[in-house]
Amino acid sequence: MGEITLGIGASHTTLMNTQWAKVDHLDAAHSFRNALEQASQALHASKPDLAIIIGSNHFRGHWLDLMPSFAIGVDELISSGEHGTPEGSQKTSPEHALAIANDLLASGFDMCFSTRFVIDHGISHAIQYLTQENQIPVVPIMVNSFAPPLPSLDRCLALGAAIRRAVERLPDGLKVAVIGSGGLSHQLPFPDWRAPKSDNDDFLVDSWKNGRGDWQRYEKRRRAIIVNAPPDLNEAFDQDFLAALCDGKTQDWASGISEDELVETAGNGANEVRNWLIMHAATNFAQGQTLAYAPIPDWLTGMGVFMCQSNGN
Repeated sequence: MGEITLGIGASHTTLMNTQWAKVDHLDAAHSFRNALEQASQALHASKPDLAIIIGSNHFRGHWLDLMPSFAIGVDELISSGEHGTPEGSQKTSPEHALAIANDLLASGFDMCFSTRFVIDHGISHAIQYLTQENQIPVVPIMVNSFAPPLPSLDRCLALGAAIRRAVERLPDGLKVAVIGSGGLSHQLPFPDWRAPKSDNDDFLVDSWKNGRGDWQRYEKRRRAIIVNAPPDLNEAFDQDFLAALCDGKTQDWASGISEDELVETAGNGANEVRNWLIMHAATNFAQGQTLAYAPIPDWLTGMGVFMCQSNGN
């Protein structure tokens, strides 16, 4: 049977690529970047045959004209390349990706699939800093985090368990790492598409409806809206979540917070902790360690890196 050997959770931000000079004086920024390198070294040392990367979509690969709760890439993987992230075709393992997709369907998950899966930094940031471009075959799974209605936290935990079972049914000796990308606390200036309240909101919603194949046309104004947003972080929330991960108690954590409370407490960007929940469920809730954490207002985000060795099959 196949085996999940390692789980990693890591925050992402393109500001790390485009505005490093603003944070170069901050020990916390260097600690986060060093923790990504530490996790990457551990990942490569484990010699996985493939990495399942679970990440969000920021409306450069998936759009409001057709927004799945969960989607999996089963052949080509194309990275948008925005703001210093990897661009173009990325290394994949179509045979294993399709096997996982079929197994998830058989388990009751109606996964949307794509033979030409387009990602943005919600997944490509992990390729850039963890798997490293074209070094480890990637199976991408997108989780809708910014276009409500969103998948429930319980459904995400169930998906993680189903991914684990799917990996166990892969060929003997196959080693798999699972990465959850996104979060932690942060508030993006993304409106609820159902109720825009300003001219900027109308612009963003229009870009989400009509950006397929033309997202660059909206990018200059969109980038300005995001970069100029005020930071809104919640260190206590982040620390509680990371402690639950380290103790292997994310199920208890998830059962103790509603989806509305999640956003009210830690911002709409905290919806990306779904990716970490899926990763952790796939590792069978293995205890682990926080390699770095700091709220970094310049990046608008609570930045953390978590790593665990998967529990036995």
